[in-house]
Amino acid sequence: MTQELRRSLGVFDAVVIGLGSMVGAGIFAALAPAANAAGTGLLAALALAAAVAYCNAMASARLAARYPASGGTYVYGRERLGPFWGYLAGWGFVVGKTSSCAAMALTVGTYVWPGQAHLVAVVAVVALTAVNYGGVQKSAWLTRAIVALVLAVLAAVVATCLGSSAAGRPDVGLSEGGAGLLQAAGLLFFAFAGYARIATLGEEVRDPARTIPRAVPLALGIALVVYVCVAVAVLSVLGADGLGRATAPLADAVRAAGAPGLVPVVRAGATVAALGSLVALVLGVSRTVLAMARDGHLPGTLAAVHPRFQVPHRAEVAVGAVVAVLAATADLRGAIGFSSFGVLVYYAIANASAWTLGPGRGGRPLAACGLAGCLLLAFALPPSSVLAGSAVLAVGAVAYAVRARRE
Repeated sequence: MTQELRRSLGVFDAVVIGLGSMVGAGIFAALAPAANAAGTGLLAALALAAAVAYCNAMASARLAARYPASGGTYVYGRERLGPFWGYLAGWGFVVGKTSSCAAMALTVGTYVWPGQAHLVAVVAVVALTAVNYGGVQKSAWLTRAIVALVLAVLAAVVATCLGSSAAGRPDVGLSEGGAGLLQAAGLLFFAFAGYARIATLGEEVRDPARTIPRAVPLALGIALVVYVCVAVAVLSVLGADGLGRATAPLADAVRAAGAPGLVPVVRAGATVAALGSLVALVLGVSRTVLAMARDGHLPGTLAAVHPRFQVPHRAEVAVGAVVAVLAATADLRGAIGFSSFGVLVYYAIANASAWTLGPGRGGRPLAACGLAGCLLLAFALPPSSVLAGSAVLAVGAVAYAVRARRE
C-alpha cells in the first residue's frame, strides 16, 4: 500500500511557496539578458511571458484540483494523454528543474563569495536539503520569511529608483523586433514558473480542490505586479541599453539612482531570494521524482516516505546530491537556458492535458493559447538551449521505449 504525504498546507502557505519560487533570483538576474534581447520591448516581453504563464496557471489549477497528488504534470499527462506523455513531462521537469536548482545555488555563491561561488553553492544545497528533509511545513515557514524579506528589498529598490532625480520616462517600444521580443519573453518566463510548485505539492495541500485553484492565480498575480514595478523602476534610471549591459541590474539601478549604500542590501536580497527559490525548487523536483518512482520510471527506493517526517526523504537526498554535483561544475547561464526549454515543454504538456477537460475556467481556449505560447517561446530560446534540451528529451524518450519493450 502506497504511503501518502501529510496534508498540512493551506491557501496562504501554498501562495507563499509559489511566490518563493517566482519572486526569487530571477528578478535580480533575468531583466538584463531580457533587455539585451528585447531592447525597449522589455515590458512587452514581460506582458507576453505573463500571458503564457496565466494560461499555464489556469491549466495547472484545473488539473491539480482534479488530481491532487504529488507529481504535477507528470500525473496530469499520464491520466489525460497516456503514460508516455506523463513520463516525458516528468522527465523534462526533473532534468530542467534540477538544472534550475543548480542555477539558483550558483546565484547564491556569486553574490555571497564570488571567488568561491561553486563551493558556496554546494554548501547551500546541502543545508537546504536538510531543511526540506525535516518536513514541508518547516520549508513553508522558511519560505514565508524569505518572501517577506525579498519583497521588502524590492520595494526599497522601486522607491529609491522612482524617487530619484535620475529617474526619467521608461524606454518602451519594440526596437529589437519580433525575434528579440520572443527570446526575451522566453527568458522572463523562467521567473514566472514557480506556481507549478503549488501543483506538484498537491498531495500535501489541505482541501486541494478549493485551495489550489485559488492559490495558483493569486501567486501569479502578485508576482506579476512585483515584476512590473521593478522593471519600470529600473528602466527609469538605466534605460533599456543600460539595463541590457548591466551585470547586476538592481544593484546598478540603485547606484545610478544615487543610493550606493543600498547596494549591499540588494546583494543580500538577491542571495536570500535565490535561497528561497532553491527551497521551493527542491521541494517540487523531489515530489515529481517520488511520483515517477511510484510508477516504476525511476528506482523504487526513491518512492519511500519517512515514517516520522512524512516526506519523500530518499528522493530529496537524491535530488540534493545531483544538484550539488551540478552546482560544483555547471555554468550559470547555460543552466538557465537549458532549464527554460525543459520547463516550457513541461507546461506545453500541461496545457494539452487541460484541453481534454473541456469547458470550465477558460476551458479549451486558454489551454490552446498556453500550448501554442509554450512551444513558441521554447523554440525562440538561444539555439544552444534548444539543441541541448531537445537532445535530453530524446534521451528520455529512448529510455522509455527501451523499458517498455523489455516489459
